[in-house]
Amino acid sequence: MPLLKNGAVIDDRWRRLADDDPLPGTDAVIVTLARWRADRALAARNGPLGLALKNSEPVQPLADEIHHFDLVALEFPKFTDGRAYSQARLLRERLGFAGELRATGQVLPDQLLFMQRCGFDAFEIAKGAPLEAWKRAMESFSVFYQPAADGREPVNSLRRVLGSRT
Repeated sequence: MPLLKNGAVIDDRWRRLADDDPLPGTDAVIVTLARWRADRALAARNGPLGLALKNSEPVQPLADEIHHFDLVALEFPKFTDGRAYSQARLLRERLGFAGELRATGQVLPDQLLFMQRCGFDAFEIAKGAPLEAWKRAMESFSVFYQPAADGREPVNSLRRVLGSRT
């Protein structure tokens, strides 16, 4: 499955593990919340660790553990189900998660900009999806009115800066 990150399609170095799969040495792996809860030795492993969350799993209980993860993959089981947007905002703004935040599942180009504004920086794209649509979606807006989790300055802040130069 192609991965879009920072505006480019890249190879995905992460491997999803089933709950009963053996843990590979130092490879970058993504585990489920159930596996994380069952195997606390994962916290001490040498190698990048990612967490896959269903959109029905709360993120607040992870507040004291989020620093163990280099990646959090949030699931969009249907494009009409937006709970992962809220999870993303909570992870970025309240829990201070600074690692890769990946959108998985029913991810559409029309939603890309909103996902970025919530803090997503990587997107799993369905095989065969037209990549040009994704590139256009990334370039559709360059200025925003509202502050958000992506760290971009809203236009009113930019106006103040530009106004102080005159």
